[in-house]
Amino acid sequence: MSPARRCRGLRAAVAASVGLSEGPAGPARSGRLLRPPSPARAVPEARLLRLPGCGAVRAANPERAGWTEALRAAVAELRAGAVVAVPTDTLYGLACSASCSEALGAVYRVKGRSETKPLAVCLGRVADVYRYCHVRVPEELLKDLLPGPVTLVMERSKELNKDLNPFTPLVGIRIPDHAFMQDLAQVFGGPLALTSANLSSEASSLNVQEFQDLWPYLSLVIDGGPIGDGQSPECRLGSTVVDLSVPGEFGIIRPGCALESTLAILQKYGLLPSHGSCL
Repeated sequence: MSPARRCRGLRAAVAASVGLSEGPAGPARSGRLLRPPSPARAVPEARLLRLPGCGAVRAANPERAGWTEALRAAVAELRAGAVVAVPTDTLYGLACSASCSEALGAVYRVKGRSETKPLAVCLGRVADVYRYCHVRVPEELLKDLLPGPVTLVMERSKELNKDLNPFTPLVGIRIPDHAFMQDLAQVFGGPLALTSANLSSEASSLNVQEFQDLWPYLSLVIDGGPIGDGQSPECRLGSTVVDLSVPGEFGIIRPGCALESTLAILQKYGLLPSHGSCL
């Protein structure tokens, strides 16, 4: 089977990583839906830390102390194998260490998410992409798209935890255009698994109150304030998901919130839309 056909055949699985209703990844896996714990088994409610100013922009003195407190607390919880709620440039998300298999399982349980739906990986720098993926596009293209409201799907490297999305050779990469998330990924020092902060198949969240039912199952909630315009349906579309796993081609798996600007960049570098694209 050609690499192009193999990769296109896996796009339905990758699409599930961003909440699309594609169903299980392949006919051989029925998928087990992991229900969140019952309220009677909930742990004490998560600690809530509010970022000073706008979380999307690095806080300056004298507010820096609050920023540093939230950053240290989040890193400590992630290193302990906990699940943390975080703001991004598109939606609120749930993050955990991608290298901790137990934490990955906890994310699926909190969301009630099917095990056949993969998780995206959040990194802090474009240079980190080369460690965790086999990159088949120019570096300038990556730097034009990242950081930004996009998820770039590429072939994963052996550096990633084998228990992270074990059913697909592809992985979706995020570097949010959000100062706190970039600081968090860089200080944490490893890949973060990232998914939206909501129960599976329910609406995504633009503020921390919208996923308050999940707080009892989280160790920490970072409040970066409202994201986007809560009255606009476009604000809940999430990142634009682009398949870059086939050399010379791109596939739009999900149009998301940044389709036009993303297409302009892809066309600038001469990439052609694949037959499997949703365009």
